[in-house]
Order: sequence, then structure tokens, then C-alpha cells
Amino acid sequence: MRFLTTAIAALLLLAFVGVAAVLGLFYYFGRGLPDYQQLATYEPPVMTRVHAGDGRLITEYATEKRVFVPIKAMPKLVIKSFLAAEDKNFYSHPGVDITGVLRAVVTNALQFASNRRPVGASTITQQVAKNFLLTNEVSIERKVKEAILAFRIERAFTKDRILELYLNEIYLGFGSYGVAAAALNYFNKSLDRLTIAEAAYLAALPKAPSNYHPVRNQRAAKGRRDWVIERMLDEGFISAEQAKAEKAAPLATREREVTLLTRAEYFAEEVRRELSERYGQNQLYRGGLSVRTTLDSGLQAIADRVLHDGLIAYDRRHGWRGPVTRLEAGGGDAPGADWARQLAALPPPKALGDWRISVVLKASDAEAAIGFTDGSTGRIPLSDLGWAREALKEGRRGGPVRSVTQVLKPGDVVMVEKGKGGNWSLRQVPAIDGAIVALDPHTGRVLAMSGGYSFAASQFNRATQADRQPGSAFKPLVYLAALDSSFTPSSRILDAPFVIDQGPGLGLWKPQNYAQEFYGPSTMRLGIEKSRNLMTVRLAQTIGMEKVVDYAKKFGIADKMKPTLSMSLGAGETTLLKLTTAYAMLVNGGKKIEPTLIDRIQDRHGRTTFRHDERKCQGCAVADLAAAEVPVVPDNRPQVADPRSAYQVVSMLQGVVQRGTGRRISAIGKPLAGKTGTTNDSYDTWFLGFSPDLAVGVFVGFDKPATLGKGETGSSVAAPIFKDFMEAALKDHAAIPFRIPPGIRLVRVNPDTGLLARPGERRAILEAFKPGTEPTGEEGVLDGSGPLASDGKSAPQTRGLY
Repeated sequence: MRFLTTAIAALLLLAFVGVAAVLGLFYYFGRGLPDYQQLATYEPPVMTRVHAGDGRLITEYATEKRVFVPIKAMPKLVIKSFLAAEDKNFYSHPGVDITGVLRAVVTNALQFASNRRPVGASTITQQVAKNFLLTNEVSIERKVKEAILAFRIERAFTKDRILELYLNEIYLGFGSYGVAAAALNYFNKSLDRLTIAEAAYLAALPKAPSNYHPVRNQRAAKGRRDWVIERMLDEGFISAEQAKAEKAAPLATREREVTLLTRAEYFAEEVRRELSERYGQNQLYRGGLSVRTTLDSGLQAIADRVLHDGLIAYDRRHGWRGPVTRLEAGGGDAPGADWARQLAALPPPKALGDWRISVVLKASDAEAAIGFTDGSTGRIPLSDLGWAREALKEGRRGGPVRSVTQVLKPGDVVMVEKGKGGNWSLRQVPAIDGAIVALDPHTGRVLAMSGGYSFAASQFNRATQADRQPGSAFKPLVYLAALDSSFTPSSRILDAPFVIDQGPGLGLWKPQNYAQEFYGPSTMRLGIEKSRNLMTVRLAQTIGMEKVVDYAKKFGIADKMKPTLSMSLGAGETTLLKLTTAYAMLVNGGKKIEPTLIDRIQDRHGRTTFRHDERKCQGCAVADLAAAEVPVVPDNRPQVADPRSAYQVVSMLQGVVQRGTGRRISAIGKPLAGKTGTTNDSYDTWFLGFSPDLAVGVFVGFDKPATLGKGETGSSVAAPIFKDFMEAALKDHAAIPFRIPPGIRLVRVNPDTGLLARPGERRAILEAFKPGTEPTGEEGVLDGSGPLASDGKSAPQTRGLY
């Protein structure tokens, strides 16, 4: 009896000591643990997705590419596969699976001398504690802390919340964070389309994704997958027939398809910069923003194509600059026998695009034999090389190509494109670059933007980041300021020599017309249609450069333009986007707009955090839209110019297309207006224009300013790109005339004199006048003898603009 009493007392003492030890252990390691309550508000990093206006995906931004799926939307098959593989007692244990722990202790004791990695018994809750709150350190201390946190987490959160955190946070290899991203990256499927075998494979990955790589370690990967299928069978999640069929299935992954349906790299980068400035890098890459942009996918595709083709067309007019590089010669001048290996070892040009890289194997007078990286061959005939005359300085070219050997030699590495009849065509990446922008003139929504020939070669956006002189493309602002100062399109201005003293040591400033001729008294309309410099300078001198500077600021072209006469010819620098927006404000009736690339931004919960159009629509929230009256949305755009004056400029710019420097665009056969711009020596070329509902700007020039060559102007370089864009963009649209505001009278006048047309005069045009300003024949000629609006001596030196 005494022995029994002693034994019981000893057991009780041991139990007490054991409990005290456990409590002491929990107290010791439980101090200073991370606050598990943060999991209540934890939101895993989620990618930001950027969509076009039609909903098509443009791009994604993320540090961890994760698609968050709420537990209620998680397919049961996926949940069961992970429970079977990782924690079959998840819904019954308190955070730590005691049975599993004892099993692991026994197994590790038996394997103590085998140098194997110890077997773990971590539950899903413990893995959540480790992944969110602790490190991956392998130690008893970390395991104890993990267990303590698991108990605390289980008391604070529901099982579903814990499982939701786990399935969305866990890393499964292939850059996949969470099961949804893994399903896409391994099988190109959404979670609800996974087979049993596929779900089992994902569940096999948490322990060591790299050990079960589906290609490098396929045998181990399939074995682990089949083990998970067996576990699912043991737990009653699937039938024996299903298990047998799924284990027989091969482990076949499928590369994720590219889902970027809209290609718009320059546009997307501009959006990324704006999001980063607005929300910061962390929110951009981890915040799960949903961004609806203004992009029109169709117009963007047109913009990319016409800019690409236009730059190539210019480049081909100015000759062949030589091969990309050369391969080492073998016997004679021909490349060595291993030319295919040498060619494959070369880094491909960044702007290669859809072209192929090749090496010239042989060259004769009639053709060149070329080879590709895969060992295949082709030919470039002499007939394709007519454009490839030697490129000389300042845009000049050498003599005609009469033999292929003038252009190509064995060993030359060149870019080619598949041509007609199975032949190949020689190609080169343009040395010149440019940009195109299209926007809605009524809202400022940027519908398309291409900032260069190749984003891969240069991320510099020439639509928004390149400050260049607009040349004559600035002149419409001078004419608008004059029209708001009582001038009319028929006002006559003297086209004659103009000289101004720039000050001590600076010499005389003597602007010239492009043709270096003088045309005498000419109408204001003719001055803008033919882009007359001397008329523009006299007009700016008369109305005052302060007024011109004010209009440049109101129209967003430049905030700090100097009030000097050379600025009236476009000597001040601006960007293509700013200038296109200014032209948009002409065609919209002089209403202020701000260009925008983003319509709306929503956070990860669907709450709208930004909207470009903040107008309130009274009467829009009705149950039956069909029966309700059409609501009137207020127009809160500030008026920055007289709408009548704006229309008069539009009318004159329409004349530029019909009779002036942009007349090649009239072939489209729809109401269009615009203006060329060229700086002296053809350093920068522009065309800005619009239809009633679409404003488009084109800039072409070298990144390091240089001449485009003799005879190259905005009319020959930029205007063809504008024409090709408008022709495609308006192809399926009806011809809409420009809208005439109230207070405009259309009067028949002679286009040369601006005077009222005689009855039956065939060349008469309809001119736009404000009531009471129609020509009487008694108007004088502006000769520039009026006072200067600013210090004429301060005109800066300029390359000369026309």
C-alpha cells in the first residue's frame, strides 16, 4: 500500500513538474512574440492590373505575382488536396496536432543515426505562424514559438480564415505566390478547371517546390503527386477509380499564355509613373489596384503601326548604314563552318521585333545567300536593295546600287524580313525616332500613345519627355491671339523683310520664309496656310508678345515662355502631348482640358479611389433609364478662348489641309485640319491636326538633334504618319463637318485677297467672320510699324524656324 501511495505521489509530482515545465517553457518563449492580431487585417501583396478602356489587359505590376482568392470561392478539390497532403486533422486540432507530433518524435528517433532531415509535424496553422510571423530557421526554439503562436491564432481566428491566409500566401515555385497563381503558371488554368492530378501536384509542392520541379525532377515530382492522390483516397476525398485514373495521367505542365491582349508599352510606362507618384511604390506593386485607362486598343495598334512604318520610310530614303556586326571569317572571306553557332551566340538587337537576324554567306552581283541561327538559308535579291544606297552625312546618299556586293559582304550580320516569292528583304532599325499621340478633344482622354520606334531599345517617351521646338506648329496660337484682338482671317499682313536688333554683340535677327522669298500683302489665312514666317512675326509684334505668351500658358504649351518675337515662330520648347492638347482645345471651341491616361482607379476591395471625370450626374440614378428623361451632365470646362475665334483658326487650319503645307492629307476625303512644323535645318518635324472628335500629334526627329536632310520637313516626314493614322482611324466613320459655334457668319471671299467674292467667282471660299467684321475693301495692310509688345532687343538666338 505504501509503495502504491509513493508511486502515485511520484507520478503526480512528475506531472506537476511536467506541467510547470511546459508552462515555464511557454512563458519563456512566449515573451516578445510577434503580434498575431495583425493577421486579422493582413492583406497579402496582390498585383496591380492595368486595363484598356475596353477592358483588355495591358500589363501587371507586382513584386509577388499573386491572385487573391477568398476561401468561399476556393474550389473544394483544391482545399481537399492540401488538407490531405499537409494537415488532415486541420478542422479538429487546436493549432498543434498532438498525434502528428508523437508520430514525428518516434520517426525521428528511429532515423536518428541515418543523417536524414528530421520529419516535421507542422500543421497548416503552424505554417501560417512561420510564414507570416517567424523565420525559416530550423531549431527547437523556433518550433516552440511556432506552436505557441499556432494556439493563439486558433483562438483568435476561424479555421476558414487561417486556411484562406495559407492558400493565398504560400510559395509554390515558378514565381507563384498562392494557389491561384500556381494554377496559371503550371497548367495555364484557373483553379476551378484543375483536374485531381493537377490539384494534387500543387499540394505536393509546399515542402520543397524546387525538389519537385516538373521538368528537372519529373520522377520525384510525379511520385510526390501520386502520394498526395493516395492520401486523398485514404481520406475519402476521391474514389479508388478516380485515384487509379489520375495516377496514370502523365505530369504535364503547360506554359502560361501571354494574356497581354493590348500592346502599349510607352502608354503603360506613363501610367506606371503616374501610379507611383500618386500611391507610392509599395501600393503600386503590392496593393492590388485595378486601373481602367483611357486607351483605345484599336487606335493604339494603328498608332504603333503607322509610326513604325513612317520611321522606316524616312530611314530608307536616307540609305544603308551597314551591318549590325560581322562574324569571323573562315576560309577566304566567307564565315567559318560554325557560322550558325556564332550567329546564335550573338545577342539579338533590342529592336529586332518580328525581323530575323542572319549572316551573309555569299554575295554576287545578283543576290546574297544568307543563313539563320537554326542552320536554314535564304536569299536577298538585287531587286530588294534599290533603297540601300550608302548613307552619307546630313541625310545625303551615295550612288545607285547596281550590285549586291556594293551593299553586302560575306560575314555581314544583318536583319531581314520575309519578302515576296520566298525571298528575304534587307532591314535596318531606323536611327531616327518619333512619337504619336491621339486624344479625345472634348475630355482630354489619351486614346493612343506611342513614344518611340521600340520600347525594348529605348524607354524614353518622346511624346511626354522630349522637350523640342515646335516651329511653325506653334503659329496657330499667335493667330488665335490676333483673332481675339479684332483681326479676321481676311486681315492683310505685309510679307516683306523684317530685321530687329538683338542687342550689343548679338547682331541682327532677320527671320526668313522657308522659300526665302517675299510675297507682299497677304491675308492672315494665306499666312497660316503657307506657313509664312515674316507675316507671323509682324502679327506677334502688333498684338504684343505678352498676349502670345499668355495664350501659350492658357493652352498648356509653356508656363514660362519668354516674351520675345522668336517665340512666335516656335523657338520655345514643349512636348508633343502638350501641343496636341493645345490643338484639341482649338477644335473643342476653346475649352480647357487636361490630358489624362487614367479614367478610374479602384483598390483591392473595389472602392474607387480616383476618377478623372468628377462631374455629378443629377438624374442618372434612376430605376428605368428608358422611361426617364436624358440627364444633362454639366460642362465645367473653363473657357480659355472665344469659341468663335477658335473656330476661325480651325477653319484656317482646314485650309492648310486643302490648299497649304498639309494638302497631301486631303486625299483622305474627310473634314480634317492641321499644321506642319519644321525647325531650321530640319532638326524637328511635326504635324498636329484633328477631325471634329479626334486630335492627333506626330513628332519625328533624332534624339540627339541633327538635320533630317535637305528637303525633309513636317510635310514630308510627320504628315504622312498623321495621314496614315487618320485614314485608318476614320475608315468606318462618317464624314462629320466641324461644328460652327453661334455668332459666326460664313461669307464668300476671294482666297487670295480676302475681299468679298464677285458673283459667279469659281475660286471663292467660305470664310468665317464674327458679325460686323466682314471685309469692306477699306481695310489697310498691317506692316508692323506698331509698337513692340516687349523688348525687341531681347530676341534670343535661335536656329531659325519656318
